[in-house]
Amino acid sequence: MISRRRLLASTALAAPMLALPRKTAAERINVLFIGSDDCRATLGCYGHPLVKTPHLDALAARGVRFDRAYCNFPLCGPSRTSMLSGVRPDTTKIWENQLAVRDRMPEAITLPQLFRQSGWESTRLGKMYHMDVPESIGTNNWDDPPSWNRALSLDGPENKTIGEGRNPTPGFPSGNAFHWISFAGDGRDQADQRAADQAVELIRGPRQQPYFLGLGLLRPHVPLVAPSKFFDLYPLDKVDLRTNPAGDVEDIPQLSEITITRRGGDMKMNERDKREVLRAYYASVSYMDSLVGQVLQAVEKKGELTRTAVVFWSDHGYHLGEHFRWQKRSLFEESSRVPLIVAAPGRKARGATSRALVELVDVYPTVAELAGLTPPAHLEGQSFVPLLDRPQRPWKTAAFTQVYQPPNIVGRAVVTQRYRYIQWTGEAPATAKEPGSEDREELYDHQTDPHEFTNLSRNPVHSATLAQMRQVMAAGWKAARAKA
Repeated sequence: MISRRRLLASTALAAPMLALPRKTAAERINVLFIGSDDCRATLGCYGHPLVKTPHLDALAARGVRFDRAYCNFPLCGPSRTSMLSGVRPDTTKIWENQLAVRDRMPEAITLPQLFRQSGWESTRLGKMYHMDVPESIGTNNWDDPPSWNRALSLDGPENKTIGEGRNPTPGFPSGNAFHWISFAGDGRDQADQRAADQAVELIRGPRQQPYFLGLGLLRPHVPLVAPSKFFDLYPLDKVDLRTNPAGDVEDIPQLSEITITRRGGDMKMNERDKREVLRAYYASVSYMDSLVGQVLQAVEKKGELTRTAVVFWSDHGYHLGEHFRWQKRSLFEESSRVPLIVAAPGRKARGATSRALVELVDVYPTVAELAGLTPPAHLEGQSFVPLLDRPQRPWKTAAFTQVYQPPNIVGRAVVTQRYRYIQWTGEAPATAKEPGSEDREELYDHQTDPHEFTNLSRNPVHSATLAQMRQVMAAGWKAARAKA
């Protein structure tokens, strides 16, 4: 018996091809679309004083680094689905991980599918849509067959890797636990290395068509597994812990505390535990960077830098102790802000930084425009190609992120150049009470409080700003779009 998902996939595969762009195959650009899982803007090119990412720094030096890029949902599955479908979570109706794009949108034309139907060879290597890590790596769970000509889910040992390590959070499941492992050698059996090897092989090989290559790297998602040489970059005594003011949780709404699903309270880690986790996270980021470097080197050796658009992104940000929180699923800056670097042929900006507000939902129309393709008219993002020529030009007035916690808690955030405003609805189950206030709103001034420690929503001095930010949220994303 044919499953509903397979039937939908077969129907989509049979869809008529879109008209090819006017350019010949030799003139059309390649797209190298690199995703890193659970990676916040903890990169050298983003100014981190300790983390070493020379290959991503070099990519930023020949493209544009976006300093104010935001995910639309701080959780893997919903975020990736929104980005790859080009519509927001309220439209996808995917607010949890265990759903595939066609479970809610059977007629969707995804970003890689648009390229596939337009004559590109569309390939997925590793995690592009949601994939539970480490439980379902090596599987095609929640993937989207119509998106790809070829898709490989590379397997690896993950938390069974042989090496030195420990788990300072034993009470958490493997997809949340900060199990870290430092191993000898280069890790040829690791899923990410195998994905990078496949990418290098594809880039080096002969082909008749340009490619859209979705390379989905797992690191730095837990377990924090990396070669020991990357751990050696970060002596434990050089790793600084986050400092939170006393009583920080007291003005955070209780509903916000519930959405982190017990990953607050420092996950019951002591000071040494936290230092080890930070060290392992940084090592995993540097490991990921080295794999990106291998792939970018293959593009350079092939002589195709000038005809390959490279997009580096992460699905959401990540807490590393801020507000006593770890990992994702919050509406604070650390969880919703993402690294985003774009280097594309023919664009004027090189080594530039943009502080324009952009969102992951904007990536689809941007990449389509870079390749000369016309995306579906219903997309809800806005191409930021103009920023690749003029990174400092006026742009969007706001970016939007949302989160959902069953059974009915919904949080919505809007960020402007100066403020973050958060609004909560729903009720906390009696069995899920958490520390925090009963407030339903949050307001933070990034000019005076960049780490969002002081909720100003109850301060009458800021009542006018609060009213203004309510209006920005009510007006929504259409009102925030940049003018042509």
